[in-house]
Amino acid sequence: MDYKQLIIRGISYSQTQSGAYALLLEHEETHIKLPVVIGNFEAQSISLGLEKDIHPPRPLTHDLFTKFIVSANYELISVIIYQIVDGVFFSNINFKNKVTEEELILDARTSDAVAMAVRFDAPIFTTQQVLNEAGILLELEDVSREEQTFSETVQTEDTLKSLSMDELQKLLDDAVKEEDYDTALEIQEEIKRRKKKID
Repeated sequence: MDYKQLIIRGISYSQTQSGAYALLLEHEETHIKLPVVIGNFEAQSISLGLEKDIHPPRPLTHDLFTKFIVSANYELISVIIYQIVDGVFFSNINFKNKVTEEELILDARTSDAVAMAVRFDAPIFTTQQVLNEAGILLELEDVSREEQTFSETVQTEDTLKSLSMDELQKLLDDAVKEEDYDTALEIQEEIKRRKKKID
């Protein structure tokens, strides 16, 4: 089958479901977007998987499963979003044993599949049929707006901008210790913005 590769374009608050988030996937060639409604925990897990440099003091469920996969000599090869039924996406996670080269396919919720894929830097694919049924063509005026962090936190953007780098780093360390990953991600974004300006 001719699968279409998707990239993660961003995570934002869902406009349609309270307390949920929208994971925005995109087919790079056609720029068709695939919005997937996901829960808060999965949104956090995907975002932390993408960040790489924020390490929770205790492993999240997806981190634990990742360690188990690696310990069992498997690697995650790809994720395939193969179907949509009544607005629900169905996905497979494809594994391969590094020793025996045995392949293993597991059915998974799309949010969990993507959370695992980002931890292995594995590609995410879908079918043309899914793109036809659920894809939308959006012209994003501001990519960074779609890629904004999704935390509801007391720290506003203006407050973070007024802090020094040392203060931001201390806040980041405290947020990670307290397992407040929403706040940690927002602080991390401010630190990254400043580093880019320096570079």
